[in-house]
Parts: sequence; structure tokens; C-alpha cells
Amino acid sequence: MDINRREFARTALGSATLFALSDLLFGKKDLFAAPIRPFAGHWLAELDAIGREVKSDKLQQVEWQKKVEELYSKVDLAEFLKMIDFETLKKKLDPFQGKGALSLGVNFAKVEGIPTKFIFGRQLFAMKKGRSIIPHGHDSMSTAFLVVQGTCRGRHFDRISDEKEHMIVVPTIDHEFKEGGTSTISDKKDNVHWFEALSDTAFVFNIHVDGMPGNPKNPGRVYIDPNGEKIEGGKIRARLIDHDEANKLYG
Repeated sequence: MDINRREFARTALGSATLFALSDLLFGKKDLFAAPIRPFAGHWLAELDAIGREVKSDKLQQVEWQKKVEELYSKVDLAEFLKMIDFETLKKKLDPFQGKGALSLGVNFAKVEGIPTKFIFGRQLFAMKKGRSIIPHGHDSMSTAFLVVQGTCRGRHFDRISDEKEHMIVVPTIDHEFKEGGTSTISDKKDNVHWFEALSDTAFVFNIHVDGMPGNPKNPGRVYIDPNGEKIEGGKIRARLIDHDEANKLYG
């Protein structure tokens, strides 16, 4: 986890363990250029491994958040965008006229040799200026964002408690996320988030691991109106709303 791309390429490629991992990840064919191949495989393998650990309760959710943010911070965005065929995906935003964010499926299969089955789901959120990934919390999910192009205003809230028609939250993060910026959520920390595009377009890569230990709820989103009643301790009593209302108010 604590090695950068250059160190990984210099020290790890000589080990029998890595050759075994390389065989697993890439098979006999190799369409990667030498500088890209080991780092890409290592990054995806690490991301999958810690996802399996948090899902099986071998890794605490807050620790997963730290490790994912560390992994995200080491991504070479230019290489990553090639891996997901970003130039093709981004064109799908041009005709989009709806509110909110356009959710696009991400497929690593176009880079031959990368495994196609991961413990995490993944998608690319695409937004035009002023549009948002609408404010929502999560049940039994750990998710991570990486801004791959553009600039967003990102806001997070800790989910303090649930009421019948409200969620009690407290603001934790509110700042600009530029390219390479990362943020994470879990049942334990910063459970609610909301991202608004500040640039003409903005694209955010997301992974999500469903089914967190100790949470019997079905994995899913919980939409709120964060502009609710302010109560003691800097908390907000946010009204629970559905997707359509959230999109109308904040999309």
C-alpha cells in the first residue's frame, strides 16, 4: 500500500509472488506498455483486496476509507483514463439534458489482461456545470470517489441518527475537489455526500462495496434535504425525501 509506482516497478517485479500475480491478472497476452502494466495491475488488485477485507469484517470501515484514499492518491490519471476508455465515455454527456448526474458504467475489460470480476461495483458520474450528484446517505455501503476531470464542490455529513421522517446529520467537509481529489463514505464516517460541478463539465469515478458487516439493511441510497432545521451542536434535522424530489431540488 505504501509504495509508489516507480518503487513498485523497481523492487517488486523480481519476486516470485509478483510473477504469480502477474500471470493471474494478465494471462499470456500483454498489450500493456511496460511502465503501465505492473502499476495498473497492482492498483486494481489492492483495491479489490481491501474491498474483500472490509466486506468480510477483516478491515474496519474507517480503515478501508483511509486505504482507498491512499490508493486513489497514487493513481496516474492519464493512464487511468485510458484504462476506462474515458474519451468514449465523456462524449455521452454531450446530449444529456436532464438534471443531476449521468451515471455511466465502467468496464476495465477493454484493457486486456485486467480481471473483470471485482468485489466492488464501479461507475463514472458525469455532470454539467451546476448539476449535482444529489445529496444522499447510504445503508450498508462503503463508497469512494475520485475526481478524474473538472472541479466539484464536495460536501459530506456524518449521519448521527435516524428518525421516522428525518435524518440527523452534522456537516464535516465542504471544499473544492479538483482533478485527483478523493473522498469516501461508510456506515461509520461521512455517510452523506453531495457533489456539485463547478467547471463546465466534471467527471467522478466511483466504487462501492455493498453489504457492510453489522448492518442488516439492504444496501442503497437514502435521499435527504440537507437544508433542514438547525439544532444543537451544529446538527441538522434533514427531511427524508425520494430521488425525484432530491433531483428537483438539487440536481
